[in-house]
Amino acid sequence: WCDFWLIFSLDLIVSNSVLLSSADELIKNAAYIGTPGKGILAADESTGTIGKRLSSINVENNEANRRALRELLFTTPGALQYLSGVILFEETLYQKTASGKPFVEVLKEGGVLPGIKVDKGTVELAGTDGETTTQGLDGLAKRVQDYYAAGARFAKWRAVLKIGPNEPSQLAINENANGLARYAIICQENGLVPIVEPEILVDGPHDIEKCAEVSERVLAACYKALNDHHVLLEGTLLKPNMVTPGSESKKVAPEVIAEYTVRTLQRTVPAAVPAIVFLSGGQSEEEATVNLNAMNKLQTKKPWSLSFSYGRALQQSTLKAWAGKVENVEKAQATFLARAKGNSEATLGKYEGGAAVEGATESLHVKDYKY
Repeated sequence: WCDFWLIFSLDLIVSNSVLLSSADELIKNAAYIGTPGKGILAADESTGTIGKRLSSINVENNEANRRALRELLFTTPGALQYLSGVILFEETLYQKTASGKPFVEVLKEGGVLPGIKVDKGTVELAGTDGETTTQGLDGLAKRVQDYYAAGARFAKWRAVLKIGPNEPSQLAINENANGLARYAIICQENGLVPIVEPEILVDGPHDIEKCAEVSERVLAACYKALNDHHVLLEGTLLKPNMVTPGSESKKVAPEVIAEYTVRTLQRTVPAAVPAIVFLSGGQSEEEATVNLNAMNKLQTKKPWSLSFSYGRALQQSTLKAWAGKVENVEKAQATFLARAKGNSEATLGKYEGGAAVEGATESLHVKDYKY
């Protein structure tokens, strides 16, 4: 019995030391991504979604063009200083520049952590009126191990909820919260910082009060589920929607969005979470920047850093400037640099409008947005 307990105790010590060393890395990486002045470029569009972006500029959706767009972004001179992370699609994680350098190495040399989209998209949730749940938990541990070996250090999983006459249902809230929590603990057990993304779509005629109420319910459920699954909050990031009126409702000032959004977060997000990285949710590039800036100017309790994880709101004007032509790369990179710098300033509450490049005020809203 003495020998048994000695071996058992040693096993516990070894397993705990592995957990502790893993926890240290998770905490360090999550804190780094949340560094004020930096944010995340979401370049993890699926092949279908990037195809829609490319077709908007009459460019064929093939591997070479997808790689060319990502290379344009990742190699923009001076842009990586404003980023702490880039979320990649699986294809992009293994791609290289035209000169043969892996994208992962380009990012790491620029002080940027590579991340990876790990969900497999949404499917309809039975028993609801068109609400969804996110798939991708099967085999996730093995995939995360492979992504870590390939250089990824954080992950993203998007859950989607909608506001309607009877939505979101409690079933949809609970199902998506539990899915996010299961994904998060699987990522942490295998070395990746999980970004928890419960997106409440902006679609609809609801006012900002309704969005705030639903956001509180959803975030409260998410953090209950994360706690139940023993997720290390210091080694996570939250990627929520901003609290705004619906797409068919009257717009409000950035200062109002800031007040409602920060109040919602104060009521629901534990101080242990190092950073909140907002999604743009179909806002124009300029709106997304100005609203983030207003939050960081707000004088109130904010125990987490408030930053960005933008896809469309960092890329749209760049995409138009590029138009798939080699001769436009320099112009497109200048556009991307301006947007990245502007959002960096917004994380510090110091944005004064210098990134309002051509096309930056166009709405990017797509109803029932699929990523």
